[in-house]
Amino acid sequence: MKALEGITVVDFTQVFMGPSATQLLGDYGADVIKIERPKVGDLSRSSVVDPHGLDNPIFYSINRNKRSISIDTRGEEGKQVVLDLIRDADVVVSNFRAGVMDRIGFGYEAMKAINPRLIWASGTGFGESGPYAHKGGQDVLLQALSGVMWRRQSEDIPLSIYPTTLCDYTTGMHLLQGILLALLARERTGEGQRVDVRMFDSMLHMQMQEAATHLNRGTEINWAAMPLSGVFATTDGAVCLVGAFKQEPLRDICAALDLPDTLWQRADLQDPPGHMAAKAELQGLFRERFATNTTAHWVRRLEEQDLLCAPVRTMADALADEQTAINNMIVKMEHPGEGVVQVLNSPISLSATPATVDRRAPQLGENTAELLAEHGYDEERIARLREKGAIS
Repeated sequence: MKALEGITVVDFTQVFMGPSATQLLGDYGADVIKIERPKVGDLSRSSVVDPHGLDNPIFYSINRNKRSISIDTRGEEGKQVVLDLIRDADVVVSNFRAGVMDRIGFGYEAMKAINPRLIWASGTGFGESGPYAHKGGQDVLLQALSGVMWRRQSEDIPLSIYPTTLCDYTTGMHLLQGILLALLARERTGEGQRVDVRMFDSMLHMQMQEAATHLNRGTEINWAAMPLSGVFATTDGAVCLVGAFKQEPLRDICAALDLPDTLWQRADLQDPPGHMAAKAELQGLFRERFATNTTAHWVRRLEEQDLLCAPVRTMADALADEQTAINNMIVKMEHPGEGVVQVLNSPISLSATPATVDRRAPQLGENTAELLAEHGYDEERIARLREKGAIS
């Protein structure tokens, strides 16, 4: 038996935050029914220009193990179809702006009335109230608003956008956790509940150490700006060094980089405050030394001193790494018109109920008739709904 076998999820989510959460539910056995708009579907189907159009890698990377039903929820016929699905569901998930689910007729109170055991889960940018409630939750904007973007290794480095969707992924995982917690609580109480996660909160929570330091000491912690850490160019790439978790880290760095013992023995460099005061000097010396040899050379020298270090690699390098294969992090699926495609596997390993890839990502509306038949719709009724444009 799969971990979430028997759990039915009605999935309104789009783009990345919500679909990343619901895909993991599907990976562990939940029946995830993806609600999509006729003709266009999930916005991620058209977020990149791709030879396969609506079935591109962005979409199929986060929508496997789901079934797609294409419904126009603006009309009464389409709304009724969705209500029939929700009446039999365990979970409803959305990541629209605050208030949208109420406006389209599927808000929490209304859905609770027809299904008291329902877990109604919502991911928004900022929540239902407050000065930003009207704003859409977008990853880059949340990097800026939450303080994450402000911290960088050095103040002379321009502010910039983190190139991976950090906020979406973090909030998606919190959304997943909330759903699982609510399902666990329902096992004890028999009742469903509302789950709300907000991108703003998730990004603040990610900074819990920095926030506590600021709130209680009035000082700033910036892990990227530590004086014995950094990213340093070599003759053929770059090395990331973390000079921490050692009794005498500067001594060991000097040994690895062939810097004189007189440096780490200086009276002003015997503790972290001293290192911070001399940060510019130390970092300059490190840069000069790293620039004289290859990445492999310096990684070997640093590891000989048991210092935390790594080569700075491309994603292609990381995907081709032996560790990626050993951890079974790439899975293959058959995809219509494209043959075999490769996507990332779940990062959560369960010994008895592991993640499985049972379904490729669906084509738009691929499972509409199948799902309606499972909910008691006969062929004549399905045909009428198609004629009226309620489904496609």
